[in-house]
Amino acid sequence: MSVPIERPPRKDPQRVTRPPELPPTERSRASLALSAAAARGGFSMQVCDACGAVAYPPRDACAHCLGRSLRFRPVDDGGEVLAETSVQTSPNLYFRERTPWRIGIVRLDSGPSVVAHLHGDVTVPSRIRMILRLDTGGNGVLMALPAGRESENMADDPQMRELVADPKYRRVLVTNGRTEVGQAVATALSRAGAETVFVGVAEPWKPFAGQEALAALPGIAMVPLDLTDTDSVKSLAGQIGGKTDILVNTADHARPGGLMADGAAVTMRDTFDVNVFGLQRLAQHFGAGMRARGADGTNSAVAFVDVLPVYALASTPDYALYAASAAARHSVLQALRTELLAGGVRVMSIFTGPIEDEWHQAVAPPKVQPARIAKAVVAALREGREESFVGDIAEDIAARYRDDPKVLERELRV
Repeated sequence: MSVPIERPPRKDPQRVTRPPELPPTERSRASLALSAAAARGGFSMQVCDACGAVAYPPRDACAHCLGRSLRFRPVDDGGEVLAETSVQTSPNLYFRERTPWRIGIVRLDSGPSVVAHLHGDVTVPSRIRMILRLDTGGNGVLMALPAGRESENMADDPQMRELVADPKYRRVLVTNGRTEVGQAVATALSRAGAETVFVGVAEPWKPFAGQEALAALPGIAMVPLDLTDTDSVKSLAGQIGGKTDILVNTADHARPGGLMADGAAVTMRDTFDVNVFGLQRLAQHFGAGMRARGADGTNSAVAFVDVLPVYALASTPDYALYAASAAARHSVLQALRTELLAGGVRVMSIFTGPIEDEWHQAVAPPKVQPARIAKAVVAALREGREESFVGDIAEDIAARYRDDPKVLERELRV
């Protein structure tokens, strides 16, 4: 059974922070598609269109029929572990600092036999359940978990924690506590075991709905933060930037209107100031510190999360300015994902459909409740998932976007 991790002691300020290292990052183009599948969640592998054989490792031609059409599809995640070993030393600095590292040979029910990471609760031989996760280098890897019911401390396995961003005992910054979404996310993270949840509040002298209930939660600390003010972001980063393990940006400026409406320029400026430039300010002042702390023990920096509208993928006429800011926001996150890679810090995008708030009252249902977004944030952290889609509309738009972006563009015109 997994041994529960202990609450980390206060860090010795004279102790040197271990520089982050990455596992091997070189991959073939076919293997990059495996990483893309891991980024979206679920368990997928290459399946040959001609003969139906499941292929692993990823390749350009089927080993059974030499067919050239191999696509990633969901497959059976069951299997049996046949053998195991523990790596005691490695020429790679990442694994050298984390040995012993347990690996094994697993025969999948879908066909191939694979070398995979083994969870500490897996026995040999035994039935297992395979998961596909991203390592700290951003590449897809396989890990075998015990089949059946999960144990109480299963998520505390050291190898498992290297593949996810579990908030347990970590310190989190939620950037906007004035909104229902921000409050729901902060509450969910507190209940998920976060050591401290810093909650940003612009103009903290002004009371707001839900303030007392939020402040009463264990581990909650209200901090002044205005994403439209560079000095405010910089000042807070100077205070808590060195101990922020997870940053969740819940700030969002949503206003209806098209590009040619009266006052559109002012609305767009205000929208971009929060949604795009606010995100950039967070990246600039918190990003470097998080990147440097990617290997800081139990309290290592692990994730930069942004909650943004799914209209980042395709614009909607009624919220054209908002969608334009979302598209820019999406691009910023893609760039940030590359810049934080050196520290092993994951950048996660939580795409949502229209939220049940005051600025989407004229939007027809279905709409997304704040509690559902909070649940998705915690799930993404626990699974290390780069992209999550919350709500029926977000899931539908994502599916149609992958099918044909130009068709989706035309569908959203009406």
